[in-house]
This record gives sequence, structure tokens and C-alpha cells, in this order.
Amino acid sequence: MMKNNLSCGLLYFLFCLLLPPLVFSHTHGNPATEIVDILNKNRTDQKLHNLNDSPGLGCMALQYVELCKGNCTDNNVVNCKPPEDDFVEVFAPNCGIELPTFGTITGHIVGCQRKYLEPSLAFSQILIKDKKSLSLLRNKSHTEVGVGLVGLHKKGPFFWCVLFTDGKANSTFVLENRGAGIKQKKGCYSGSNTPCSRGQKHGVSSSNFFFMCYVFILLFKLL
Repeated sequence: MMKNNLSCGLLYFLFCLLLPPLVFSHTHGNPATEIVDILNKNRTDQKLHNLNDSPGLGCMALQYVELCKGNCTDNNVVNCKPPEDDFVEVFAPNCGIELPTFGTITGHIVGCQRKYLEPSLAFSQILIKDKKSLSLLRNKSHTEVGVGLVGLHKKGPFFWCVLFTDGKANSTFVLENRGAGIKQKKGCYSGSNTPCSRGQKHGVSSSNFFFMCYVFILLFKLL
């Protein structure tokens, strides 16, 4: 009887210990899209309209930080500013954006950090951390937004970029074949169904998952 109680207690302890990372890995798929959700909630709280999550803008935001990765100062400032022509001549073609739909980028926010931060912390500590970025976030003329995220290495630094536009929703920065031809190898961008690569920390690896299953089976045999 005592042995069974001990086994049940151990099983319950492991369940409580391992459940949070399991849930985290299931519910947090794309941190770039999560930042868009947080951004829109902030606007809604200010009685502003939601911004459309544009995969085209998101992809270009990822291109932006891909170009700037490696340029994060000790003060967590992105020391990089791509030429404006790169948006049309480099970023848009790399993303497969239909050039007739290329609109006006009305604002951008970039930030970097030596360590990875969850979307809510990245939003408040990296992206929206002063009056200038807050004013840009709450600009009434914006209609669409895109977020890109990439990490230089598994240990960082990590780079975030937010792009805004005032174009007609779903009519500007349109991806050819809905982005089916994009070969995303690193990072992630909002509005995409492609899993994030090196842009977030995964809650539970497959090896850990199978190990946990093995432990549970052994414990059940002891009951």
C-alpha cells in the first residue's frame, strides 16, 4: 500500500513538473504572429482598429533582420539600416511579392537582445520601449503589420522587426501563390504557417517527450 502511494505521489509530481513545457510547446507555435496579436490587443485597449497581419510584410521584416543579424551592440541596439532600395530590389523578390502590389511602408521598429525573450517581453522590452515606438504603434493611419524574428545562433543574439503600411488590407504586399514558394530556412514571420526555425526556444524536444512517456509507463507498472 505504501509503495503504491509513493508511486502515485511521484507520478503526480512528474505530471505537474512536465505539464507546463508540454502545454507551452503546443500553444506557442509562431512568436512573430503572437507579437502581432499582442500589438493588436494594445491598439484595441486604446480603441483603435486592429491591423491586418500581412504575410508579405512579415516576410520582408524577416529579410530585414536576416540582413542585420550580427549587428547587435552591447546596449542591445541594432546597428544596421538597409538602403530603402533593398525593400523593392531584394526583400520583395526574395519573398515573392507581386511587385504591382508593393505599397508604402509607413514605419518600422527593430530591436535585438542577447537572449531570447517570450513575445510579451519582446514586445514591451525590445520593440515598444519608448514614446517614439509607442506613437508608431498607435498611429491611426496604419492598416497592416508584419513581424519578423531570427536568431544568429541558438544562444543569440536575437533580432525582431515590425513593419507597418497604410495600404488597402489584403491588396498590398501580396505573396505569389500565398507564399508557397518561399523557402524559409531560419527564423519566422507573422502570418505564416511555416514552423519557426531558430527563432524561438522549443518547450519540449522529441527525445525528451519519448523519455517522459517511458517514465510514465514504468510508473504505471509499479501501481
